[in-house]
Amino acid sequence: MAGSSRLGWLDALRGIAALVVVFDHSAYTFMADFRRELMPQFNTSRYGIMVFFLVSGYIIPASLERRGCVRTFWIGRIFRVYPLWAAVLTVLLAVNLLGIAEMRDLGQQSAAAVAVAHATMLQELLGTPNLLLILWTLSYEMAFYLLVVALFSVRLHQQSAAVAVTLAVLATVSVMAGVVLPASALSGLVGTGPLIAFASIAMGIAICCASARSPVLRVLGGVLGGALALALVLLNGTVPLWEGLVILAMMFLGTAVYRADNGQITWRHAAATAVMVVGCAVGSAYWYGDGDHFTRRGWIVAFLLAVLTFGAGLTTRHQHIPRILTGLGTISYSIYLVHPVLLTVIDSTIGRRRQDNLTLEAVFFTVLLPLCLLTYRYIEAPGQALGRRLARHTQPP
Repeated sequence: MAGSSRLGWLDALRGIAALVVVFDHSAYTFMADFRRELMPQFNTSRYGIMVFFLVSGYIIPASLERRGCVRTFWIGRIFRVYPLWAAVLTVLLAVNLLGIAEMRDLGQQSAAAVAVAHATMLQELLGTPNLLLILWTLSYEMAFYLLVVALFSVRLHQQSAAVAVTLAVLATVSVMAGVVLPASALSGLVGTGPLIAFASIAMGIAICCASARSPVLRVLGGVLGGALALALVLLNGTVPLWEGLVILAMMFLGTAVYRADNGQITWRHAAATAVMVVGCAVGSAYWYGDGDHFTRRGWIVAFLLAVLTFGAGLTTRHQHIPRILTGLGTISYSIYLVHPVLLTVIDSTIGRRRQDNLTLEAVFFTVLLPLCLLTYRYIEAPGQALGRRLARHTQPP
């Protein structure tokens, strides 16, 4: 399989990022000693995730603006992300019931609350444990979708560079001012259950209104969704406040690059935005210092390499991209969602290795990639095709 020739460089970046994230997680099982030594110097997980966020920042607003219709945008997103998401969680529940995998502890939360929170894909920002740890990034993706729609609805979508810089500066200010919120602070204040109920209803109303034909409803829906997303990122994340802001800044930096690449802003403007975002992000991580499960050196190296990788990809956008890289990018979502389920089964049955074993690491990839080809062929691709058909039928004249 190969991705779009025009956007093949983005497919290649997604494929590389997915493989790095899989290596980071699979190393827990097969190469724990090596990973333990590597992480303080290079946070491989954050590297892959930041590349993903930059790519999403480039692609998502372009998708919305190309359609020019919020309704078709949401249809496309829903049928892009939910079919595989639902299939993976169904398999996870099944293997848990069969006793060959253990799910994460959900604490005192009810199954209904966890299910509703996950259905919004905002569970990470709603104080709910992720059924799969990697799902936390999808919550920030969903928050970004809501913010992009909000800016589009009020006709401020061209201000991506300004938004990126503002978020990055806020990240730095929050660290320098010593603003530290406990994880899921808003959930602790109002209660997880009420917050999930309010957020799920507000999100549903926001998407419906933003997709309406009435200009007034579209603005109200967009603003409601954007306000919800921003409030949750600022007040209810589990990552430090500054990092949540940096994540959003990175995505809007990707959008600024898209605008420069399409002549909507100058490359000088985009470069200045990148310098500001990178400087603020690195400064925020440096001032934040080392902490539990966080080393600033590892994070900064990962962040800078992610930006450089995106920049290198950008320079090759007019070149031929090897088919294997675009193919990996095509199935990158499957790679990202399927691998933790496979690892959970391995950890619960065979167990983790006491000594590093590169052969088992290679075997894991050998099993994973063909499996992801199947999930893409029979789950992702049909879902996307159905979404395109529905979007065509609902496209306004």
